[in-house]
Amino acid sequence: MTVVTATKRPEKGPPRVDGGRRPPDRGAWFLVLPALIPILVLSVGPLLYGIMLAFTDAQSGRTEPTGWIGGLNFQDLLHDTLFWESFRIGLVWAVGVTVPQFLLALGLALLLDQDLRLRWLARALAIIPWAMPEVVVGVMWRLVYNPDAGVLNETLRDLGLGDGRDWLSGLGTALPAVIVVGVWAGMPQTTVALLAGLQNAPHELHEAAALDGAGAWRRFRTVTWPALRPVALAITALNFIWNVNSFALVYVLTSGGPGGRTRLPMLFAYEEAFRYGQFGYAAAMGCVMVAVISVLLALFLVGRFRGGDET
Repeated sequence: MTVVTATKRPEKGPPRVDGGRRPPDRGAWFLVLPALIPILVLSVGPLLYGIMLAFTDAQSGRTEPTGWIGGLNFQDLLHDTLFWESFRIGLVWAVGVTVPQFLLALGLALLLDQDLRLRWLARALAIIPWAMPEVVVGVMWRLVYNPDAGVLNETLRDLGLGDGRDWLSGLGTALPAVIVVGVWAGMPQTTVALLAGLQNAPHELHEAAALDGAGAWRRFRTVTWPALRPVALAITALNFIWNVNSFALVYVLTSGGPGGRTRLPMLFAYEEAFRYGQFGYAAAMGCVMVAVISVLLALFLVGRFRGGDET
């Protein structure tokens, strides 16, 4: 007599695709929508509208309907020497702020990473400029640079270094003075990012290198910097993009003067749009700035991935 044993059939699960992985849950989109909708409405939508506006002759106070003019705004922009001069000033500003900002923030982050007394207080004080709106920072530094009663000129007079000067109105001092403010205002977030990156540096390797007789510079170069490098590259790229797009701080300090010496590209586009009413032309300037920043960001990402740094 033959006994037949029944085997239990495996339960059918959901279909699997891509080598056995479950298909994506469509319900997850409902979790993403609260964050996705504001991005689409407040960022992507205005960007697309601005690109469309750049190909029109939109002006304020115009009674005739806005017309499509193709690339005429971009052709005019190619021959606009004032815009390209503002673009050069913007690059000088962005580099002049980003580089000192990073170096000073790195030194401050290394200091705050040490086991110091009242370190918590020093860290709290270091991020105060970050908590201040740019308009407040601009007004405060206008008082510092005041030619008659400013703290800077009063200090120079007390030290016998001259009668002071009008820092924000001088053709040779306006841009350096504004760069100093930009470095001061942007250093805290760079410091916080670098300080967080320093937490990833293995302290055991520091101790081993110190026991081997390695000095402070060698320990930084062989232990600290490899752990800090991804964070440093990321925050430097973000700072450069933010500085290229700067507007409020410089507008409050100098409004682009004197003689256009501090007229950044975004400030130039603002004047074209809201002072002269050339909305289409100003939108074309914005498109050029978006394209330049996108190219710089793409080059940065390509450089990171080619270097094998994907973190």
